[in-house]
Amino acid sequence: MPLRIGVFGGTFDPIHLAHLRCAEEAREQLGLDRVLFVPAADPPHKTDRRVAPAHHRLAMVKLAAAGNPRFRVSTIEIERRGLSYTIDTLRSLRLRLGPSTRLTLLVGLDAFVEIGTWKDYRSLFALADFAVWSRPPGARGRSRALLPVAARQDFCYADDQTTLIHDTGTRIQFLTVTALDISASDIRRRFARGQSVRYLLAPAVERYVTREGLYRSRAVS
Repeated sequence: MPLRIGVFGGTFDPIHLAHLRCAEEAREQLGLDRVLFVPAADPPHKTDRRVAPAHHRLAMVKLAAAGNPRFRVSTIEIERRGLSYTIDTLRSLRLRLGPSTRLTLLVGLDAFVEIGTWKDYRSLFALADFAVWSRPPGARGRSRALLPVAARQDFCYADDQTTLIHDTGTRIQFLTVTALDISASDIRRRFARGQSVRYLLAPAVERYVTREGLYRSRAVS
């Protein structure tokens, strides 16, 4: 059986419990062998604000993932530096892991509907399966309508009339995950105001942020 790896990229500024819970539920629903967290070095969609330095975000992800034997952390984007494009990451992972490993890109519905703005987005679908998660009641209607118009011709529906099958055989599946209304921006504001963040992120991450003085010495958004 080929190794099945979920790839979960993000800014993780900071990583919180909703990130972890979504990754765990996706792993379970899809039967993934592991989930690979990939902190971005320089996220191209975060140009409107300062992002915590990559080494801090990487340290927080390692702390958050440490308690789950199915979670791993990759430094592939931080090592590469520069703008972190998903297409470059998937190509690099494919080279490192070989053709027998099945990659599944894990992405939220809000990000997926913007995929037409991603670099070389149509090439992404040939490199990995996609798992798109949303909170209840989940994605409704014809899922192909969520794709950019130019990409719709590359897909057909599976028998369940929800899963999409790409011309190359990769799939896009839609998952419903537990509704945890937690956001990194809210956590940053709470740190800046000296408010409690207990039960919003892993205790080890909270201690790290406090020790390093993140999100307190500058304006946050």
